[in-house]
Amino acid sequence: MEYHITLPSKPRIVSEENVQGVYEIDSLYPGYGHTLGNSLRRIILSSLPGATVTQVKIEGVPHEFATIEGVRETVMEILLNLKRIHFVLHGDEPQTISLMAKGTGEVTAKNFNLPSQVEIKNPEQHICDLSGKAVLELEATIERGLGYVSREVLTKDKVDIGTIALDATFTPIRRVNYEVENMRVGDRTDFNRLRILIETNGTIAPRQALEQSIETMIHQLRAVIGFQEGAPAVASLSALASEGKKSKEEGTDASKIKVSDLELSARVASSLEEAGIKSAAGLARKTATALKELDGIGEKAIEEISKALAGCGLTLKGE
Repeated sequence: MEYHITLPSKPRIVSEENVQGVYEIDSLYPGYGHTLGNSLRRIILSSLPGATVTQVKIEGVPHEFATIEGVRETVMEILLNLKRIHFVLHGDEPQTISLMAKGTGEVTAKNFNLPSQVEIKNPEQHICDLSGKAVLELEATIERGLGYVSREVLTKDKVDIGTIALDATFTPIRRVNYEVENMRVGDRTDFNRLRILIETNGTIAPRQALEQSIETMIHQLRAVIGFQEGAPAVASLSALASEGKKSKEEGTDASKIKVSDLELSARVASSLEEAGIKSAAGLARKTATALKELDGIGEKAIEEISKALAGCGLTLKGE
């Protein structure tokens, strides 16, 4: 008897309104509704890039517990309001935005001076209220990243005096929920229909969030298809380091170390894979300038790649 698994449908739009969308995937094999729904929910919450404020410098303010004369809000309240601004950052390099306000009135996100790489999706966001001859002068650093990163991780090096580092929530997603119900396929009534609700902060469309999460899942699963030939898989970066040293000392072929074994971020690994760079040895034959020409590779990515190669006893090619 021939046996086959029915393939699911492509996502169907149930409703889309502003920053919220509801989508359905039909004809999922029994049990696959929760398997797919939970996986997509976790990817949507943790693996979609976004931009937010990571550092703030306010003229005359030494720390976040201070107050500013003529400003109704405390510095802490101003920082919380800055974190509520929804930024779109075009490119991977951090950008600095500035604000100068004085006199009586409300200060909102639209008062910022923005470089061309930065957009604000909610310019009406309240920052503070000024009165009398109050003056507010500040600079903020906008960075791109994934998920939640504490300020201790973001500021590995000490920040300048007067600069306030912030915890960063990069995710552009406000809420993700899913539900599974049974449906009929042929003679069976136990197939699954997955319904997923996505709400974003407006910097990404909910449909785009779903599409990117599916692509991320496919990319991750494709990387683990098959088995490595020869020696057992390298278990950790420390094992890669010892293997890299051995390749230098004994002439082992460094091409056996795959780019996927270097523990690079998903975005960097994807850019390298799309460029056809599969091995650490192939990566080491590239210059930093050549790598920067690839989509998604900037200065931070070069630092990440150089550190990973150094752990294997390799370096990027000189200019």
